[in-house]
Amino acid sequence: MKKLLMSALLCASLFTAHAQMKAEDVKTFTLKNGMKFLVIEDSSIPNANMYLFYKVGSRNEYQGITGLSHFFEHMMFNGAKKYGPKMFDRTMEFNGGANNAYTTENVTVYTNWFPASTTEVIFDLEADRISSLTIDPKIVESERGVVLSERSTGLENSKWELLSQTVQGIAFLEHPYHWPVIGYEDDMKNWKQSDLERYFKTYYAPNNCVTVISGNVKFDEIKRLAEKYIEPIPSQPEPPKVMIVEPPQTGERRVFVQKDVSTPSIMIAYKAPESKNEDYYALTLLSDIMSSGKSSRLYSSLVDKKQIATQVFTNFGESFDPTIFGFYAVAAAKVNESDLEKAIFEEIEKIKTEGVSEKELQKVKNQKLMEFYGQIETINGKSNNIGTYEVFFGDYKKMFDAPAAFNKVTVDDIKNVAKKYFKKTTRTVGILKANTEE
Repeated sequence: MKKLLMSALLCASLFTAHAQMKAEDVKTFTLKNGMKFLVIEDSSIPNANMYLFYKVGSRNEYQGITGLSHFFEHMMFNGAKKYGPKMFDRTMEFNGGANNAYTTENVTVYTNWFPASTTEVIFDLEADRISSLTIDPKIVESERGVVLSERSTGLENSKWELLSQTVQGIAFLEHPYHWPVIGYEDDMKNWKQSDLERYFKTYYAPNNCVTVISGNVKFDEIKRLAEKYIEPIPSQPEPPKVMIVEPPQTGERRVFVQKDVSTPSIMIAYKAPESKNEDYYALTLLSDIMSSGKSSRLYSSLVDKKQIATQVFTNFGESFDPTIFGFYAVAAAKVNESDLEKAIFEEIEKIKTEGVSEKELQKVKNQKLMEFYGQIETINGKSNNIGTYEVFFGDYKKMFDAPAAFNKVTVDDIKNVAKKYFKKTTRTVGILKANTEE
C-alpha cells in the first residue's frame, strides 16, 4: 500500500510539474542575421535570464590554436567599444544582475541573471561585446597569462584534470576531442593576433548563436529589443564543419600517469555515441544505475561492501560527435589499482550478462524524471534545458519528448547498450599513481 501511495504521489507531482510548461509555451523568432531566440514567459518571479549558446568549443580548434575557445570565454568580459574593461561586470552588478560562462569541447555558453526591468541593459551589454569586442594586444597578453596560470594550476592541483586529459588524448587520436579544452601550453603561448581576430569573427557571429530568455518578460518586447540591439550586427559565413571522424578503435589502450598522490586513481573510457544517437537515453540511465547515489551498482559494491574505493562515478554527457563514457574511481588506502580495476570490470560484466531488474531501472527513471521536472520549474532550468536540446538534439521540442524517451527504455535496452559499447577493444584505461621509483 505504501509503495502504491508513493507511486501515486510521484505521478501526481510529475503531472503537476509537467503541466507548468508545454512546448507551445516556447515562442521563437530568428533575426535577419541568423541569431535564433527562444523565449519563455514566466511571471512567477520578477527576474529573467539570458543564455547564449555559441556553437564553438575545442572541437573547432586545430593544433596551433588549441585553447582559443576557452580563451574567448575570458576575453568576452574584458571590454568592448561602449562598455570598456571591467564595465560588463560592473554594469551587470549595478543593475542587480550576475553572470557566468563555461566552455566545453562542443559549446561556449554565457549566462546572465537579472531583474526583468533591466532587460534592455542586458541586450545593450551583449550587443556591444558581440559586435565590437576589444582584442587589444595588451589585454590579450594579460589574459593569456591568466589562462596559462589556470592550466598549470589545474594540472598541478587536480588529479582528475591530469588523468582525464591524458586518457582523452589517448582515446582520441585524430578527432579534435583529442586535445584538452584549455589547450596546449605551446599553442597558448603562441596565438597570433590574426588567429584571435579570425576566430572571433567566425564563431562569435550571430548566426552561430542560439539565445534563450526565460522569466518575467514579454515575447513582443524581447523581439523588439533583439531587433534594435542584435539585428544590426552582420552575419558571417557559416563556420567550417568539423569533418574529422575518429577511426574505429581496434584494441584496448592503456596509459600510466605519475603524480604525488596517496592512493591510485583510475579512469576507464569506452567509446560512446553522440547525443542524437538513439542509444543516448539508455546510456544516460545506465550511467545513473552505475553511479548515481549510494544504492548505485558501483558505490554499493566498491565503496560500501568491498571498501576498496573512496570515490566512484561515471560520466556521459551531451556531444556533437561520438564521445566517451567514463568510469572514475579512487582507491582506498593500501588498495592496489589492479584490484580496483578488476572490481569495476566485474560490475560492468554483471550488467552485460545478467542485466538489471525492473525495480532498479524504474528507480533511476523516477530519479531522472524528478530531476528533469525539478529543473524546468525554475527559469534557470528552463533556459538551460531548452537551449541544450535546441543545440545538441537539433530542436528544443525534443526536450518535451525526453520524459517519454527515458520511460520507454527497457531492461533489455540497458543490457544491450552495455554489451554494445563496453567492449575491451574500444576502451582506454588510465592509471594515476605515485612515483615509487628511486
